[in-house]
Amino acid sequence: MQRRHFLVSSAAAASVVAAPSLVRAQALEKPKVSIAVGGKNLLYYLPLTVAETLGYFKAEGLDAQIIDFAGGSQALRAVVGGSADVVSGAFEHTVNMQSKGQRMRAFVLQGRAPQIVLAVNRKTMPDFKSVADLKGKKIGVTAPGSSTNVMANFVLAKAGLKPSDVSFIGVGATSAAIAAIRQGQIDALSHLDPVITILERAGDIRVVTDTRIVAEADKVFGGPMPAACLYAPQAFVDKHPQTVQALTNAIVRADKWIQAAGPREIIEVVPEGFLLGDRAVYIDAFLKSKGALSPDGMVPEQGPATALRALASVDESLKTAKLDLNAVYTNEFAKKANAKYPKA
Repeated sequence: MQRRHFLVSSAAAASVVAAPSLVRAQALEKPKVSIAVGGKNLLYYLPLTVAETLGYFKAEGLDAQIIDFAGGSQALRAVVGGSADVVSGAFEHTVNMQSKGQRMRAFVLQGRAPQIVLAVNRKTMPDFKSVADLKGKKIGVTAPGSSTNVMANFVLAKAGLKPSDVSFIGVGATSAAIAAIRQGQIDALSHLDPVITILERAGDIRVVTDTRIVAEADKVFGGPMPAACLYAPQAFVDKHPQTVQALTNAIVRADKWIQAAGPREIIEVVPEGFLLGDRAVYIDAFLKSKGALSPDGMVPEQGPATALRALASVDESLKTAKLDLNAVYTNEFAKKANAKYPKA
């Protein structure tokens, strides 16, 4: 723990010395910014944690307050309701919100594949043969309406099942999800690491679809499916461009640091509570998910269309919706961040 504290403190101090937060704050429209996230402990949001722990937000002159919720849909509601400024959440929410008349824009990517795994409970479904067997079953998700719910809906739709053919149950992002599987409260789980790896290593689940593997995610969704990102109402982006740039700089630095880091370094910067009591499992989960994390914060051009197809598979109204997909993201901030921080 002393080494962990030294590493984190030294990195944060070095960042602040290199770029004094007081000087940076003078150029920011909103130096104190709140970020809502659904399940901060998940590897899905590792860049957010790294940016916070290593002092990257502070180095950009930001006082970033991170508010953790049980799922991404709840984090989104916090921003829509005005109790937070920015969402650290799933990219597809930007598309879905535009269809509802609310303009949200993603400005830096944390994950280039969803990292979500759909798995069945070996205890309650020992004879599972195909996704069609999930009809009438209970499926656990982080929170109803979250990206884990969307992913499950998409896989079900490809098997000819509607969302109403199953029961979705919110199980949160940590130990409650593990308990729900082990106690037989749910028949399947759409979730992320480290929860999935813990259950997988213990033999509690059987993996059906694994989007931690980029190639499999591209196959499942028919193209690149952007995952975790920072997004905000368009009005916030327009009013606070320097603040958005600072947030982007911090996340891009974290993205690059993660790609260059080894498991030991990751363990030293991640809060102890995120490890769920087993460092070896967390390292295993990190290695499985690392390839699905963004290396540079850039949203792929085909990403918005992929996200729309996924959403439209479970929402008929989106098949005919007139949407401006170029308005749900921008890479301009990430391009500048990459120019400023070309290396980890």
